Formats: sequence, C-alpha cells, structure tokens
Amino acid sequence: MIRLECVSKVFDTVAGNVHAVNEVNLTIQDGEIFGIIGFSGAGKSTLVRCINLLEKPTTGKVWIDDDEITSLNEKELRNVRKKIGMIFQHFNLMKSRTVYQNIAFPLKGSNLTKEEKDKKILSLLELVDLSDKKDAYPSQLSGGQKQRVAIARALANDPKVLLCDESTSALDPQTTKSILKLLKEVNKKMGITIVLITHEMAVIKEICDRVAVMEKGSVVEEGNILDIFCNPKAQVTKNFIATTSNISKVYEMIENGSELTNIGNDGYLVKLNYNAVNTSKALISEVTRKYNVDTNIIFGNIEILKDSPLGDLVVVFKGEKYMIEEAISYIEKHDVKVEVLKQCQNY
Repeated sequence: MIRLECVSKVFDTVAGNVHAVNEVNLTIQDGEIFGIIGFSGAGKSTLVRCINLLEKPTTGKVWIDDDEITSLNEKELRNVRKKIGMIFQHFNLMKSRTVYQNIAFPLKGSNLTKEEKDKKILSLLELVDLSDKKDAYPSQLSGGQKQRVAIARALANDPKVLLCDESTSALDPQTTKSILKLLKEVNKKMGITIVLITHEMAVIKEICDRVAVMEKGSVVEEGNILDIFCNPKAQVTKNFIATTSNISKVYEMIENGSELTNIGNDGYLVKLNYNAVNTSKALISEVTRKYNVDTNIIFGNIEILKDSPLGDLVVVFKGEKYMIEEAISYIEKHDVKVEVLKQCQNY
C-alpha cells in the first residue's frame, strides 16, 4: 500500500541544513497497522508528513497504492490525498462548527447527495460512538471525544490509508486505550492501512503488526512486533522496550544494595528472558526438583503480545555452585536467555 524509496528531507535554517529524514526505505502492506517510533527529534513526524506530501521529500520517491505521488502535479495529488486520512495530536477540529459539521467538512465538493452525506456522517458518528454528540461543539467535548470526532472526519472520504501523528499523546492512559481499540476496530472493519507515529512503546505493543524504530532521521530497526520485543538489536529499541517493563529496576536495586537482591553465601541472582516458544514449559519447578536448587522469584513481567506470552523473570537460585550452573545450562537449552546479575563471592 505504501512504499518509500530513499526518502530524505532537509530543512534550510539560519543555522544551516537540518537533515530531518535520511534515506528511509519502507514498505507498508495493505491492511496492516504499522508503527513508527522514535524519541523527540528522531524525524518520525516529518517522515509521516512525507507520506502524503504535506512535506515534500528533498530526495526519494513515495508510492501510495501503485501511484508514485512524488511525480504527480497538484491536481493529481489532491485526488490521491482524498484517499489518505490523517489525525493529529491536538485534534485540529474547527471550534466554530458542530461535531456533525466537522465530519461533513471533507465531503464538500463530493458527488454525494445531501441525504447520502447525512447517512454517511451519522454512520461515522455511530462507529466512533458519538451519535448523541452530533450537535455539540468541540469545547463541550473531552479529549477522547475530540479525537473520536477527528477519526470520524478522517474516515469521511473512505480513505485507504489513515496516518496517525501522535494521536494519543495528549490523552490519559484509559482514553488512549479506548482510542487504540477504536483504531483496531476501524482497521478490522474497513481494512484501512494505518500508520501510527508515537514515542510510546506501550502504544506500539498494544496495536501494531510491525514497527520501524527511528533515530536521528534514520530507521535503525524494523520488524514484526514479536521479533522486535523478543530480540531487539539497536540500543534505542532496547531503551524503548525497557519503558514498558519494571524489570530494568533490578539493576538500580543491585546498585543500591536492596535487601531484595541479597543472595547470601550460596546464591545466584539471574534474569530469565522468555519468548512465546518457551513460556509453556514449567522450567522453574523442573530445575528446582532436578538440580536440588532453591528458587525464589523476586519479580517479573510476563505479558501477552499478539496472543503470545513473553517477558522476564528475576530469580534467586540457591544451592551447590555446580548444581546452579547445571540448572542455568538446562534453562538455556530451552531457548531462555539467562543473564547472571550477581553471584556469591564464595563462588
């Protein structure tokens, strides 16, 4: 549905050229929810604006559904843009118009009759669960309701693509969850390809099929969600994943000499990383019996991602040194990554 080929965007500023996007190549499949994540200044918002040419790339080509839109004239580009909806962080609703009128705005100039427009708008209001707010003004709505109106407006022209630029960043966690649920519903019911820009890995984890990680204008890592979470390669990706889990606190606890990480005279403190393949096996109870090792799970973070369990456990093993090492070796043979965080000085 979307293909970017060597797309770059350079801004001329008083201080010199700013390379916001550097030779990005991406292919986004028809009907998928694709995430682009990066910290502030990574170039992700500029990149998404290059997809519909709100920012014209300095170099490179952009295809939308077989049309190379970087080669189109203004009239042709306007026609293509009708099939690309966009929602923003701050909603961009017209304050002086009602909810109904905001959704109706993109339909100006369409060939629909008044009755057909009315039917479409009312169906969109029903889709976003705002039928009772059609005569309200934006000032009378909550942040989540405003974003629902923005989504309905973006869907008015039956787009093939929906671009979401930090569309949940201004919302509280509960409202964010409801908006993401709505976007998933839109994707499933209407088959619309969704490109979602965010700086929150929890958002990516909740909704996306695949993700590209950006840093300093470049895509440093790309893949399906399970692969990225199970085996992140770039340091920036690891940093993002750490924000969705409390497991990283164990390093701070060790540094601060927390009593919880005390392993006594005969212990190992280890972190076990599970993926979807190995969570079904009772490895902890197995090694406890098989190697006569006492096991204490300090804390963990196992969750379901795309119907697959994965995550980490922090565990204290106590017993004979060679038995603990045998137990660790046994666990590793079952494709669980083991990181020894701390071991007794006597060992």
